[in-house]
Amino acid sequence: MPTGSPPGRRSRRRQRGFTYLLLLFAIALGGAGLARLGDSQRLLAQAEREADWRFRGQAIAEALAHYAAASPPGTANQPGSLQELLDDRRSPGSPRRHLRQLYADPFTGQPDWTLLRNEQGGITGLHSRSSQPLLRSPAGAGAAISRAADHVFMTSALPTPAEPSGDSNPPQADSPEPNAAP
Repeated sequence: MPTGSPPGRRSRRRQRGFTYLLLLFAIALGGAGLARLGDSQRLLAQAEREADWRFRGQAIAEALAHYAAASPPGTANQPGSLQELLDDRRSPGSPRRHLRQLYADPFTGQPDWTLLRNEQGGITGLHSRSSQPLLRSPAGAGAAISRAADHVFMTSALPTPAEPSGDSNPPQADSPEPNAAP
């Protein structure tokens, strides 16, 4: 009479052990893959939020420039609040809309931009309140900008030139100055 376990039973026990290890290894690989997928989705969401932040900040800066360009003589060139960009009633007729809506800061979710003002209290620029680190610095901003709050969206409007003083040949910025006699 043979002693011990039948040969079929012994091989099944060994297979169960290997199957268990294979299952644990597959679960570990699946978990690592899901973690990597989560990181890539987080980076994708961050990049999308940054693109939205750039668009909204630039749209408000352009609206500030439009507001300044549309200023009637004798009125302020910069609005006192962002609400004035939505409903500009400084000129007769229908109100002008320099901005479609009051954009919220994508990093904070609120329209709580930090406003930069001139001496008269008019808004000349804005930046985010968020200290969120950026994936990329805005174009032309240099490597010094690493957080959303570091980048300032400024109006591109230049001050209106002064009236000509009657000089028919005003000095040109690109022309060299005439040489003085010794």
